[in-house]
Amino acid sequence: MAHFREKNGSWEYIISAGKDPITKKYTQIRKSGFRTKTAAKNEARRIEEELKQGTYVKESRTTFGDFVPQWLSHYEKRAKISSVRARRIAAKRLLDEWEYFPISSITMSIYQKRLDDLSLKFSENYLDSIHSTGRMIFSHAHKKKLIKFNPTEHFEKPRMRSDEVQEDSEEIESFLEREELAELLLLAKEKGLTGDLMMFATLAYSGLRAGELVALKDTDVDLLTNEISVTKTYYNPTNNKKDFKLLTPKTKGSVRKFDLDPFVISLIKEHLKLQKEIKMKNRIVYNDQGFIFADEQGYPPTIKKVAIRLQRLMKMMNTEKHITPHSFRHTNISLLIEAQVPIGEIQRRVGHTDINTTMNIYTHMTKNTKSQASQLFSKHLSALTEKLQ
Repeated sequence: MAHFREKNGSWEYIISAGKDPITKKYTQIRKSGFRTKTAAKNEARRIEEELKQGTYVKESRTTFGDFVPQWLSHYEKRAKISSVRARRIAAKRLLDEWEYFPISSITMSIYQKRLDDLSLKFSENYLDSIHSTGRMIFSHAHKKKLIKFNPTEHFEKPRMRSDEVQEDSEEIESFLEREELAELLLLAKEKGLTGDLMMFATLAYSGLRAGELVALKDTDVDLLTNEISVTKTYYNPTNNKKDFKLLTPKTKGSVRKFDLDPFVISLIKEHLKLQKEIKMKNRIVYNDQGFIFADEQGYPPTIKKVAIRLQRLMKMMNTEKHITPHSFRHTNISLLIEAQVPIGEIQRRVGHTDINTTMNIYTHMTKNTKSQASQLFSKHLSALTEKLQ
């Protein structure tokens, strides 16, 4: 039952909210500032109904800056370390603006404006990451009854600047044509550092992600059947070679097994023979965890080191393309398409859970494949074309 009183020319209501389950003390809900007793009664009636239905939420004055670490502590017990790091970085974009805001004061319009502003600075994928992070933060706050409404529920994604047509500009393709790949691998053979040919040939012939490559162990390659098993990925945000973790792959579809070209298998066989000699020579300091791509102390190379070794070779090539270790993945897919391998098999080999991901890369296939597709199509419809002419 609510009680009302007049105070300094305005009305206040006081409602008994029962015993707090934690403190075991009786609590009250009170609010003042109503101009009339009727207004106070109407508001009190609504609160009492919410209490009766169990839907009442006392909005917290906890700041966004204080709540985000609480959410991260909850999230990191349920997600991979790489995901936690990505969410922490994305959350920083929201903390920059709302660190001292009470979390209950952030409305849908405030949330929409912040992401609209961020869309002018960052890529579409990164904006999606920020929104996903924001949605999880506010959903957790709503679950803990710190806010009445989740301000992310009706977010409308802004049109990204990348959607606009850019005239007189052509994006350099981020994969190598067959002739360019041949040039690079020959450079790796003739002028590369020890292991360069095996490393970059494996990337190009397998379509592995760089993290999947350096995580490979000798037990992952069957030298009799020429099969390779992908079951883990390398994670090392600090680039300290000793401070790494092996995580589960990116998606369920990333766990896979497929045949590897005999040429690459032969390179791996030869490498493993030399590796035995290195293990014996450095047996006192060699940390043998079975990695195929390992330095003289047994540690796999960091992704950064792989990229540096690649850039050393790229500087010797006459190309303006920006090629990264991940570019070999697109190179592999393009060459599989060029070889007329079915899309479903390509999807399985490269570990795409969603075939749309494979299809999106298909649209960026090599010029040779585009020309071949046109010729095949023309040949297929040649009889019909003759009738129509």
